[in-house]
Amino acid sequence: MRTTVMAEGGPAPAGPYSHAVVANGFVFVSGQGPVDPATGNMPDAFADQVRQTLENLQTILEAAGSSVDDVVKVNAYVTDLTRFAEFNEVYKEFFRHEPPARTTVATALLGMLVEIDCVAQLKESG
Repeated sequence: MRTTVMAEGGPAPAGPYSHAVVANGFVFVSGQGPVDPATGNMPDAFADQVRQTLENLQTILEAAGSSVDDVVKVNAYVTDLTRFAEFNEVYKEFFRHEPPARTTVATALLGMLVEIDCVAQLKESG
């Protein structure tokens, strides 16, 4: 069974994709950026962009029947790896205990400093 998720209160997708897809007991969340869904604006500061991006992921996970505590894998894309320590400080606010597996890659992003996607278990699965 495959179900798409468009989270109420989530940021509007920037293209033809769903916020997430639920399949086989997992939630696959599309890459999210730092757009504040309430205002449509992005924070300027790197740490604030990371925090908003993770808040967007949290909103989508909850709409899909999961949570940040159920995340098993994170892919993070940042424009400047010299900010890796700063990224980790904000990241730890969301993944306090038993953090998921993660890959962090430096990449070019248009108009934002960070993008993050993830895979999580559904609450019923685990």
